[in-house]
Amino acid sequence: MANYTRDQELKLRWENLIEFLTHKFSDGPEIDVEGVLYLIGLQEYGKPHERFKKEDNVNLIHVGLCTILEPFGHYRFDFYDDQGWPHFELVEPLPNLKPGEQSIFVKTAIVDYFVRQGVIS
Repeated sequence: MANYTRDQELKLRWENLIEFLTHKFSDGPEIDVEGVLYLIGLQEYGKPHERFKKEDNVNLIHVGLCTILEPFGHYRFDFYDDQGWPHFELVEPLPNLKPGEQSIFVKTAIVDYFVRQGVIS
């Protein structure tokens, strides 16, 4: 029963977060997980008005992923390079998860990030 309650809480928080982010940042379809990771990476990079190349967009998603997984002990912030990009060190490999488990893990980490940021409660 505890798992069901926790899953329902995650589902509700996730839906509220996606609704909030979509309303704030998208004129079109609902923002997906990759879009949320991009926004987190953009926030952490700290230069939201810069124009980005395709490889930079991939790097922003990577920064977002490293950022959300840092509190779980998988990554540790290492340094900022000359362009201001944050770099992370892999501390502990990610567990082998089934796709559904992976999705729940990433969504949990994203929700936790936005709770720590004070965006949602």
